[in-house]
Amino acid sequence: MTNTSETTTVEMKWSDINWKSVNRAVFRLQKRIYKASLNGDTKTVRKLQKLLVKSKSAKLLAVSKVIQDNRGKNTPGMDGIAKIAQKIQLDGKAKSVRRIEIPQSSKQEKRPLGIPTMEDWAKQSLAKIALEPEWEAKFEDNSYGFRPGRCAKDAIAAIYSDIKRTSYYVLNAEIEQCFDQRRLLDKLNTYPAMRHQIKVWLKAGVMEKDVFYKTENGIPKGGVISPLLANIALHGMQEVLQEEFSEKYTTYGIQPDINFNPPLFHRYADNFVILHESKKVIEKCQEIINDWLENMGLKLKDSTTRIAHTLGDGKVQTGFDYLGFNVRQYSVKDINSATDGNGNKLGFKTLIKPAKEAIKRHTRVLKHTIRLYRNAPQEKLIEMLTPKIREWCNYYDSVVSSRVFAKMDNILYHQLLRWGYYRTPMQGKKHTVNKYWGVDKGKGWKFITPDGKVLRNHKESRGVGE
Repeated sequence: MTNTSETTTVEMKWSDINWKSVNRAVFRLQKRIYKASLNGDTKTVRKLQKLLVKSKSAKLLAVSKVIQDNRGKNTPGMDGIAKIAQKIQLDGKAKSVRRIEIPQSSKQEKRPLGIPTMEDWAKQSLAKIALEPEWEAKFEDNSYGFRPGRCAKDAIAAIYSDIKRTSYYVLNAEIEQCFDQRRLLDKLNTYPAMRHQIKVWLKAGVMEKDVFYKTENGIPKGGVISPLLANIALHGMQEVLQEEFSEKYTTYGIQPDINFNPPLFHRYADNFVILHESKKVIEKCQEIINDWLENMGLKLKDSTTRIAHTLGDGKVQTGFDYLGFNVRQYSVKDINSATDGNGNKLGFKTLIKPAKEAIKRHTRVLKHTIRLYRNAPQEKLIEMLTPKIREWCNYYDSVVSSRVFAKMDNILYHQLLRWGYYRTPMQGKKHTVNKYWGVDKGKGWKFITPDGKVLRNHKESRGVGE
């Protein structure tokens, strides 16, 4: 005889699922895991994690994330979600991932990206739902990359808060990711079934151009759980620096009667910065981090690791680029100067702007899009440019970017003008401008269609949501 509850689950459609109850049930268990981890109650953490990965709500949520993240691709229909979720379990099996190469910010380098099967994607999402609250209770405060409720803007705001009243030497570095998988699993320290499942994912191998490659080291990029595992592997960098510099240090030119301030640390995924007033301390930090990373089978990337100074000392680079932002201090007159806690003028001002490379990259994106749609109607070009402009502006709207936005609007105008010349050859500039530009309800001269569809420029897109 067929079980009635199972039949109901199989036949349940997307519209029948009470997602508010699903999210509430998952969050309730995650909150208990977080509190138990915070209290160091490992036994309770493991018990609740096992309960969570077997729960119907967690499975539904895991599968829904996969389907929603892959809309428009070869994914199962929404109405079959409950039936699919019923089959998802951490069974210790995994298939190899398909690897593709995607361009980096620089033209010379490409980043490998592993694409798991839909089943593994859902299973990884389920494992992440269980593991993430445990580690959120352990992660360091100044770690921002790929964590819930945190973003690049938070990392930049924290750096600004640290340096706005003091000039610092900076170790700006990136980590080459080639994790020792055994050490990562030991550090994960989870229950046997979860450990085995993650080990299988790490060892599953990759398929590239119909050729199979073993994965003895590292974490395949592209999986749902990969960023969490990377954060776990890199957890502890801030702690090791605090332990090393917990006392007064005279070795680095600090007088015994002066309190020694430990270096400041900020990390976003595999990029991090270390700040301190002394260059010798920064150099010592680099040695400490190198030794710590070696224990995890990692090392610093030489091409992107450098020492700089926020204000400039004449010997190292002035300012530094981090997460697409340029962070730098400028010598100014007292009227524009920052002040210390007592109101005294410091003689400099800290400004954070979009990095030059980020500007060049965005310019190339706009140019490529306009060229790609040079034969498309004006409405289509506006439709394709709008989200690219809005996304870029929303990323940089919290820093000093008004002049950069104005510069980008000028560049975009000339790019669009060339698009117009291509569409109306031998007609002249006046004809082209009158055809594709016009006045938008008192807002000025805009790139606009005859029926009133307008391209919002960079200044207007600042702070605009989806």
